[in-house]
Amino acid sequence: MPQRSPHLYIGHDRVGSAAVRSAGTSLPDEQGTLTVLVPGLGAPGYLLRTLRRCARSGPVRLLDVPGFGNPAGRACPETLGPLAETVARWLSVVPPGPVVLAGHSTGAQVALHAAVRVPERVRALVLLSPTFPPHLRRMAPLLGAVARTAVHENPGFLPTVLPSYLRAGPRSLLKYVRSAQADAPEEVLPSVTCPVTVVAGERDALSPPDWVGHLARRAGDGRPLLVPGAHAFPHPHPAVTADVLARARRGRP
Repeated sequence: MPQRSPHLYIGHDRVGSAAVRSAGTSLPDEQGTLTVLVPGLGAPGYLLRTLRRCARSGPVRLLDVPGFGNPAGRACPETLGPLAETVARWLSVVPPGPVVLAGHSTGAQVALHAAVRVPERVRALVLLSPTFPPHLRRMAPLLGAVARTAVHENPGFLPTVLPSYLRAGPRSLLKYVRSAQADAPEEVLPSVTCPVTVVAGERDALSPPDWVGHLARRAGDGRPLLVPGAHAFPHPHPAVTADVLARARRGRP
């Protein structure tokens, strides 16, 4: 039988006083554990290919947080604490049961803190290209790592994030980055109660292999994984990313 294409929709969920926008996919007979995606630096566009690929095997939602382009207004401030709290509240009131929670880049830090806030709502946690290792928590080394990684990124990545970056503006983006640099995810991971998969691209200087391994070891039930690509590997490799998420949903058989 031919593969059916899932229907893409945009939804707004009321979470306290905020409206959280998300992209979702659905099929008439859709069943299974929901996969929830949290983008890096508030730019969801580059994860749409992963969203569609994940939808072939189950329900999936891509959260637009903090919501730089949301017509209803931003769901929360563009700093790590409010972002994690907003995602945790969304997980508490919207999905019918525990989810596979996946965040990319700074979104991985958001997902990690959300999973600690509402452990009963997260069945498995997937950290994709998690930032920032200790040596990148200062701006000069970070800029060097960005330059070393950028030469390996897929050229099609930039057009998928540029609209969100322009709507956010440099001040908001810098504020988000600074709040993420002040975080220490390695200190948070021991508090996670579900299985954790830590994934990064083989050519990613922002999330290097030793950092991936260290984070996985800090989790009670952690697994490191390197995949093809650089920091934004989900965009050029949606099938690889979707397979990682499907294995997390199945309990990594």
